[in-house]
Amino acid sequence: MSHPVDRLKDIMVRLRDPNGGCPWDVEQTFQTIAPYTIEEAYEVADAIERGDMDELRVELGDLLFQV
Repeated sequence: MSHPVDRLKDIMVRLRDPNGGCPWDVEQTFQTIAPYTIEEAYEVADAIERGDMDELRVELGDLLFQV
């Protein structure tokens, strides 16, 4: 059985594949994802301020997916 992180990496590779991947994902660069990364970081901070640990877990996942 594969590790969940390995499965996530496989999904990301498929999304970014220029031959059949997701067109939106293929177009992304560091410059185009920067605003999304900042937005996710603010959502992490907001969840921390509210003490919402369930939401923090979700937002940390979103932020890490940007990396």
